Amino acid sequence: MAYRKIEEYDEKTTNELAAHVKAILKLLGEDPEREGLIKTPERVAKAWQFLTQGYEQDGAAIVQSAIFNEPYNQMVVVKDIELFSLCEHHMLPFIGKAHVAYIPNGKITGLSKIARVVETYARRLQVQERLTEQIRDCIQDSLHPWGVAVVIEAMHTCMSMRGVQKSNAVTVTSAFSGAFLKDERTRNEFMHLIGK
Repeated sequence: MAYRKIEEYDEKTTNELAAHVKAILKLLGEDPEREGLIKTPERVAKAWQFLTQGYEQDGAAIVQSAIFNEPYNQMVVVKDIELFSLCEHHMLPFIGKAHVAYIPNGKITGLSKIARVVETYARRLQVQERLTEQIRDCIQDSLHPWGVAVVIEAMHTCMSMRGVQKSNAVTVTSAFSGAFLKDERTRNEFMHLIGK
């Protein structure tokens, strides 16, 4: 399945989600018929479809849509890729950035495809640990490079807005394959390039 953004929402899904949102508003003690909330169920239904559109996308197809033969065999780094995802435990956002690198093995992909892979897996209910590995595995399996490195830094609103309420805490996860896993110098070069 190719990369696509949701621009039109499935009416049946929107209506079903909106009905559930309306019921949730009632359970919370709100009046879903008051002026400020009348359109809220539909807005939330569309927002959830947008924020989970990654289920309708295929990361491998995104990478494979722009593969080029190229003898370049040094590190390619795309850093500071903004990401927005939903924690699967509380369905609250986590927001941060991803740094992704790979060492080509005769093939490269369009730079925007790396950012789109991040977005594809972020636009699902997630945990940051799995997200980090899914990005690594997608690029590794699609391009077959000498290695892939992924570091994600994110602030989890489920931790800052509720629970422990630590608003300055940032979670950092990493996943490496190939040369990044086996060679400390290569890994250190990547960490230096992303400012870590």
